[in-house]
Amino acid sequence: MLDFDDSIYLDEDLLAIREAITELCARFPMQYWIDKDTAGTYPEEFVDALQEGGWLSVLIPEEYGGGGMGVRAAAVILETINRCGGSANQVHAQMYTMTMVVRHGSEELKQRLLPRIASGELRMQAFGLTEPDAGSDTTKMRTRAVRDGDHYVLNGGKIYSSRFFHSDIYLVMARTTPLEDVQKKIDGISAFVVDIKDAGDALRATAIDTMLNHETAQVFIDNLRIPAENLIGEEGKGYRYLMSGLNAERIIVASEHVGSAFWFLDRATEYANERVVFDRPIGQNQGVQFPLAKAYLDTSAASLFRWHAAALFDTGAQAGFEATAAKYLSSQAQWAAANAAMDTFGGAGLTTEYGIERKFREARLSMVAPVSNNLVLSYVATQQLQLPRSY
Repeated sequence: MLDFDDSIYLDEDLLAIREAITELCARFPMQYWIDKDTAGTYPEEFVDALQEGGWLSVLIPEEYGGGGMGVRAAAVILETINRCGGSANQVHAQMYTMTMVVRHGSEELKQRLLPRIASGELRMQAFGLTEPDAGSDTTKMRTRAVRDGDHYVLNGGKIYSSRFFHSDIYLVMARTTPLEDVQKKIDGISAFVVDIKDAGDALRATAIDTMLNHETAQVFIDNLRIPAENLIGEEGKGYRYLMSGLNAERIIVASEHVGSAFWFLDRATEYANERVVFDRPIGQNQGVQFPLAKAYLDTSAASLFRWHAAALFDTGAQAGFEATAAKYLSSQAQWAAANAAMDTFGGAGLTTEYGIERKFREARLSMVAPVSNNLVLSYVATQQLQLPRSY
């Protein structure tokens, strides 16, 4: 692997986690991921191995059976998975959705769910936020939750709910007060946990085919009754809770991007040193060197900003700008590394043998989700630079 020393930002425990995840990933070589991608199947064996090692519960406090660590631990785990050529997006939701429950859930809800998630009895991998007509404009969501005695009744639907078919618990955002009845459009949105098995026919899902082996679904919610105690925090404040979850998500996925970017660079520099054309290694050509060098610089900078965002978030701050900027910088770096690697490999990069095309497809997703990079720029322009809104 390329040498990039970021140990100054990591304590001994985090460095030990990196080593342990590297050893775990060695049991799942490149061919494992190529086969899963070709067949379009979920990496159950890999997910089970992570769960057995306690790695999916690092953000759960120790009193509930988890690791009691911060988002930096999750960042190390997911970066390392991608740095080893795996696909961390298959497991990351359980980490960032956990933030909402841990920070804002009632004690009863935490006692009921967290120990079972920590033990592996339950998976909370699915998140219902995006709707067909409410993507980036979250406040326009149409899914409604109406209080009925000791229950809420939910109706509506979600789209791009990834890993729904591999989850026991579904975290769902819904309006409890119509948009036209609130003073601020972010008010009146609430967060709920839904037991998928208990929901029965009130929760139906159909798979959505995409260019990635990143199983996602459209979910239909029809008169779904859930206990009122499944509400996270207070009614109507879900959007504020959502921000803590999304900021954790952006730091976590930024770490995945950094891992993949370094993986592209590892593979490309190795190939550039070995591949001989016109009696010399292609890495001797500046046309090959410069894009790889620039991607390495971009990735190094993105990595450091990611650690800054993670450290701030772990103090209890929202770190909205820092998390969002880390996602932007890391996705741009990853896309640059992906293109530089594809150019370095040439036609060989398009074959499945080297894994470049698989990770290339994953890298393209990062430019538009989670949160489009253009929307990030708009956010920075209006919130940080105080320029007038364009929408």
